[in-house]
Amino acid sequence: MERIENDRILDTKEWAITIFISSLPVIGFIMLLVWALSDDTNIHKKNWAKGTLIIWIIGLVIALAFLFLFGGIALLSSLAN
Repeated sequence: MERIENDRILDTKEWAITIFISSLPVIGFIMLLVWALSDDTNIHKKNWAKGTLIIWIIGLVIALAFLFLFGGIALLSSLAN
């Protein structure tokens, strides 16, 4: 049985390019969305992009929680003085 294009295994060069592109600040996020949501993307790259987006979202939620927690504490501290 022949593999279809979206199911083939990516080689090292393709993964290196994929990771490099995804590490670029704005373009990387846009490309992660494209790879995660496109039906034409390789299934391995698509799953990797979905996982990476989940990690980014978890990191963003944790960062915002710390910002609001410690920002609120700093605001209350400054108001008390």
